[in-house]
Amino acid sequence: MGSLASDERELSCYDTVVSNGRTFLPLITYYDAEEDDHDDDDDFVFSIDSSLLVDPQNVWLGKVTGEGSNSIVHEGIYQSKPVAVKIFQLHKTSGISRRYKENFQREVTLLSRTNHENILKFVGACIEPTMMLITELMRGSNLQKYLWSVRPKCLELKLSISFALDISRAMEYLHANGIIHRDLKPSNVLLTEDKKHVKLGDFGLAREEVVDDMTCEAGTYRWMAPEIFSQDPIPFGVKKHYDHKVDVYSFAMVLWELLTNKVPFQGRRNITVAYAAAKNIRPSVEDLPEEIVPLLKSCWAQDPKARPEFTEITVFLANYLNSTEVIRPISTVVDMEQVEIKSNKDYSAAENKDNEIEKPYVVKIEEVGNNLNKDSSAAENKHHEIKKPKKRNCYLPNFLSCFGHRFSSWKIFGLCGK
Repeated sequence: MGSLASDERELSCYDTVVSNGRTFLPLITYYDAEEDDHDDDDDFVFSIDSSLLVDPQNVWLGKVTGEGSNSIVHEGIYQSKPVAVKIFQLHKTSGISRRYKENFQREVTLLSRTNHENILKFVGACIEPTMMLITELMRGSNLQKYLWSVRPKCLELKLSISFALDISRAMEYLHANGIIHRDLKPSNVLLTEDKKHVKLGDFGLAREEVVDDMTCEAGTYRWMAPEIFSQDPIPFGVKKHYDHKVDVYSFAMVLWELLTNKVPFQGRRNITVAYAAAKNIRPSVEDLPEEIVPLLKSCWAQDPKARPEFTEITVFLANYLNSTEVIRPISTVVDMEQVEIKSNKDYSAAENKDNEIEKPYVVKIEEVGNNLNKDSSAAENKHHEIKKPKKRNCYLPNFLSCFGHRFSSWKIFGLCGK
């Protein structure tokens, strides 16, 4: 991240900073006048390493760039550099529930330990006067808004595969380090300013993989793996057994979106999407590149054991991208120079409309089983450093056997073709 332009001017009498025509206000002015709603029953004590914390007086907030159910993201300035500032709950920390404090601490801890070119870079965090996460600023918006901006056309196929490869590499890194994301979807994938690469963000639901049960129905229904969802009414906080393969299912839905520029299960409400996935119903693969269809079906298989590892997915996508002329009919390809990302407000109507369209044609993939994988090996420990990447069983030869006709001339680590 580069420093701000040299013409940056501090206007101390107004407590603002003006940079490149944008006005930034100090973070502390947002909370100075707010009443302290301290919960005396809340004895939660943060255990975030002090080296990760920053002085809130050095944080300045600009325009809002994104909003979630429990947070809001601003463009900001920290130490004269442009950053993204994610503020949780919009209340003083003393008025926030213990559960949200625990989630915030876990997100800060996990993100701060990552170091990968396709994962959002951590800058710092604050716990007072409010919970706040500072990261690098991604000026290309998120993948969801980007796809909306080019509809009804599709992205160039090569670009779609390139984005999918970036995501797969990020997920491969997380899984190698025992981290499950649990909320992989287009709105959590961020574009670089040149819109040629993407990075994975929002670790709000991420956690270290454990052998014991984990919270069920974590994530977003439209991209949620069926083993996380419960078809029977359950109390809040009930746990189920699942593993890192839930991210592979979510990846399949994102890949399908990249190829079609459509919403998975378009026309269905969120809860009905979960029921459909539980019944092994998947989006249509009609008109998709025939070489990609087996990969999609493997990734969204009903049985988690049948889904490939991201190491295998990365190998496939890299070779597919590099060894073939990846093209799409010109009439369906968007002119990248004409793309303009709109403001947040421009998409609210479009998002609602997506849920009202008639039910799409879907195909039913052959059910391959319902056994859950109970072989995860990472132990839960909130405060240890990331361990040396663990080695998972690789079934690359078997996984790629269904692509034999395509890989006959490829030399993938000596596993495919001669």
